[in-house]
Amino acid sequence: MTRTRKAALAAIACVPLLASGFALQARATRGGAQLLDQVLTFVALRYVDTLDAQQLYEKAARGLVKELNDPYTELFTPKQLEEFSRNTNGRYAGIGMEISKVGDYVTVNKVFPNSPAEQGGVLEGDKIFIIDTTNARGFNTQQVQNKLLGPIGTPVTVQFLRVGVAQPVKLNFKRAEIHVPAVPFSMMLDDRTGYVPLTRFSEQTTEDIANSVLALTKRGAKGVIIDLRGNPGGILDEAFSMSNLFLPKGKELLSVRGRGEFQRFVAQQDPLAPDVPLIVLVDGGSASASEIVAGALQDYDRALVLGTTSFGKGLVQSVYNLDGGYALKITTGKWYTPSGRSIQKERKLTADGQFLEVQPDSMETDSVRKARPTYKSASGRTLYGGGAITPDVIVAPDTLTSAEQALRRALLPVFGKYFAHVAAVAEQQKGKVRPDFTMNPAWREEVYQRLVADTVKIDRALWDAGASDVDRAIEERVAKIAFGDTLVRRRSLKDDNQLRRAMELMKKGTSQRDLFVAGAAEPVSKPGVARRPPTNN
Repeated sequence: MTRTRKAALAAIACVPLLASGFALQARATRGGAQLLDQVLTFVALRYVDTLDAQQLYEKAARGLVKELNDPYTELFTPKQLEEFSRNTNGRYAGIGMEISKVGDYVTVNKVFPNSPAEQGGVLEGDKIFIIDTTNARGFNTQQVQNKLLGPIGTPVTVQFLRVGVAQPVKLNFKRAEIHVPAVPFSMMLDDRTGYVPLTRFSEQTTEDIANSVLALTKRGAKGVIIDLRGNPGGILDEAFSMSNLFLPKGKELLSVRGRGEFQRFVAQQDPLAPDVPLIVLVDGGSASASEIVAGALQDYDRALVLGTTSFGKGLVQSVYNLDGGYALKITTGKWYTPSGRSIQKERKLTADGQFLEVQPDSMETDSVRKARPTYKSASGRTLYGGGAITPDVIVAPDTLTSAEQALRRALLPVFGKYFAHVAAVAEQQKGKVRPDFTMNPAWREEVYQRLVADTVKIDRALWDAGASDVDRAIEERVAKIAFGDTLVRRRSLKDDNQLRRAMELMKKGTSQRDLFVAGAAEPVSKPGVARRPPTNN
């Protein structure tokens, strides 16, 4: 029998096998669809509590999403989609305040520049008392936000409780589109080092970073520290365009690998600052877009990465609009740095529904490093894979003493009251202190007496032993209320081991290569309990 005839017979023999395979698959699909249809029918007709069709189908959809065991896949209601879009884009129609719950009232943490709140005279520390005719005492932040947000140009009246003012302060506003700055401020840390904290990746991120870096170099910065600690990410395109500020046109910034798909993203423009020495700060709160930027700059030896290992969120989410105003945010791929490192850190679902790292080790001990795959940067430096971004220089944050930890544990159940009294004492110092003020022990004593008067029981010996932590909280709040974020950052340097080490490295050279040489000689610091989560504002 000829080879051609044999091949033809083999092909004919395969047809029934393939057909039966498709039939089995189709039968399994039909069986699954039938099962779902039957369950929905019996629940609709026989379940003890009546559910309308909309509720029934939404519950079924939510159950399917939940069973994927993916914390990043979500089904959004129309209202949740609106909130998600607002938080991602960094723009919304409101009056321009950052708020948090403190005690019985939601309190103003920050007033955004050029906003109705700033123009109306809202102060940080003001308590939101009444919104239009609704008493907001006991409201959480979401309830207050729902009352304050609305269509652009519509009016809203808010009454605030203000320290030192007997009567509520009544202010009228017109809601406006608010630009939430990705870079709340930038500053010179010394005569050669610029500092740029980046809080999120919103639609203004690249522009804000570019303006800040240019302004700092004009002021004499010989190197720039970009702080991505605590940055949870945001808009993917902004991560690419921000990386492109420092990397040449045509360089791969990231690749995405999904089900049968491979996509490369490359720099589209000539870089704005191709030669400015960079240090990027990361920690366990640096995730998603933050890791894309840190990974790309590290792979091309464009920035020295310092701090502790990043979060490891390297999954691609796509948002698909559904009928009725709903939307599905679903994981569709994984991210890889230019050297081929997967950003996603492996996690497992626990019995209580939490996703925990398989190997939680932000300090990258030798034993864990040996088990991780290695990669090479553009110049041949060793980089570590296996998920997340491992810093070039590992530096632990400053830590709490055992006495400070004990006091924090005691204050945790009454933290709202504690923070409120710290803020009240700090507010009294506005206009009375200079930027170089010294922490006054009398301020700490007043906070303690206020707590006692507020029926908060804190052991005096415990309070005195942890006094240094209280002093830091008061000092930071006084600086913020009296002079703003830049003074807070400048005065907090003594408590920010990672930023201090970055500054020291910046003094050891005038080029990016010099930074890598200096960084290679740095010892790894020991882990501990951080004094406070690093903040960018």
